[in-house]
Amino acid sequence: MGAEIHPTALVAEGAELGEGAVVGPFCVVGPGARLGARTRLKSHVVIEGRTTLGEDNEVGAFAVLGGAPQHTAYKGEDTELVIGDRNVIREHATMNLGTAAGGGMTRVGSDGFYMIESHVGHDCVVGDKVILTKQATLGGHCQLGDFVIVGGLAAIHQHTRIGRHAMVGGLAAVVKDVIPYGSVWGNHAHLEGLNLVGLKRRGFGREAINTLRAAYRLLFADEGTFQERLEDTAQTYGGSPEVMEILDFIRADGSRPLCLPQRDV
Repeated sequence: MGAEIHPTALVAEGAELGEGAVVGPFCVVGPGARLGARTRLKSHVVIEGRTTLGEDNEVGAFAVLGGAPQHTAYKGEDTELVIGDRNVIREHATMNLGTAAGGGMTRVGSDGFYMIESHVGHDCVVGDKVILTKQATLGGHCQLGDFVIVGGLAAIHQHTRIGRHAMVGGLAAVVKDVIPYGSVWGNHAHLEGLNLVGLKRRGFGREAINTLRAAYRLLFADEGTFQERLEDTAQTYGGSPEVMEILDFIRADGSRPLCLPQRDV
């Protein structure tokens, strides 16, 4: 079977629609759009620019995908937005094209849940099984690992990195990088501990979690310098892939500030 296009929808010449794709009432699909098999646009959805959606995505009413980057340097360059498979993108959500200066592509993974009015800015790289809850916002160039959850009305500053399995609490203002498995909240956000609820839900065993907790206490202790604690943690818990993921994340970009626990004053 071919694609199903509602009579009120506008699909430009040049758009590519996969087998079983559905374009609902009053949707607008531009000439650079590519919809994978069985991807469904419910109603009033706008697909602009060079935007690719994979298979089995569901896009809610009034979502706008592939809009121009909200960046003053953008002059209409040919950039793109690439979205994976099986995502749920709810009403009024927005995802922007990349910029030439930022590599030319915004990339969103698969199996994600992007709730009402959430936003993915230009040049972001978002992993698989990510959840952006109501009105969560990613500034340009953000990097989110797999399984990240961003709470409602939280704002992630441009260029911020958030490691896998991390949790950002609602209303948080995140201006520093968040370690894998971490849990942050506040304005500005600070590290509140590990995302223990998420780890348990995703099947991490007791031994792995206990090792992470011990490594966390050592890494963010008061004694010594941070570099000394980083080395001590690697030496003590180097056999744990989860701990090494945190340490590798920290070492990967020394120019970025890191969300740290809040200290008593």
